[in-house]
Amino acid sequence: MILCLKILFFLFVLAILKLVIIAIVFAEDIKTVQDRDPAAKSFLEVLLLYQGLHALINHRIAHFFYKRRLFFLARFISQLSRHITGIETHPGARIGKRFFIDHGMGVVIGETTIIGDDVLLYQGVTLGGTGLVKGKRHPTIGNNVVIGGGAKVLGDIVVGDNSYIGANAVVIKDVPPNSTVVGVPGRITKQDGKKIDVSLDHVHIIDPIMQNIEELEKRIEKLENSGQS
Repeated sequence: MILCLKILFFLFVLAILKLVIIAIVFAEDIKTVQDRDPAAKSFLEVLLLYQGLHALINHRIAHFFYKRRLFFLARFISQLSRHITGIETHPGARIGKRFFIDHGMGVVIGETTIIGDDVLLYQGVTLGGTGLVKGKRHPTIGNNVVIGGGAKVLGDIVVGDNSYIGANAVVIKDVPPNSTVVGVPGRITKQDGKKIDVSLDHVHIIDPIMQNIEELEKRIEKLENSGQS
């Protein structure tokens, strides 16, 4: 009985030590979650309960082994993480600082994906490849990019800095910096050359096709009014 209690106490101490190490090493990532998610109530809640954070932690570990060519171990860790978090991140993917996956269920990040700093992904995002070619076959995501829920970014393309990919958009071509992409296939519109705030909601997204239609309607209405006068 005493031996069992000692073992349980030892495991408890190890668990606490693990949490302390994670809290220190990943303090910046935890703060990023708190800054970007209004639902995050406390540091401890994020540390214990946010699957996006745990998927990132597991990826950092898996990527460490992947770079040392321990491919099976790296993939084992990534698959275990997938079952726990619902987020599938290949250990070969390169992910920058202050990366945040909000909710995250169904997110898939391919092997040769490169993600910059301050990137935000919502649930159901796929950063995938096209075809069976070897080498770079997944997207490169720039800094300060937001990718909305259900969006698919496919192939060896580049999404420029400060861009916003709208929910359920399908992106198969390069995206210039400071752009918004909406629709299937993705249509690109500039945001007046302004940096896009990561807090931009999913409703106020400019659709270039709708913009053109609205402008045509205004011109037709103006011509009709001038004809009547």
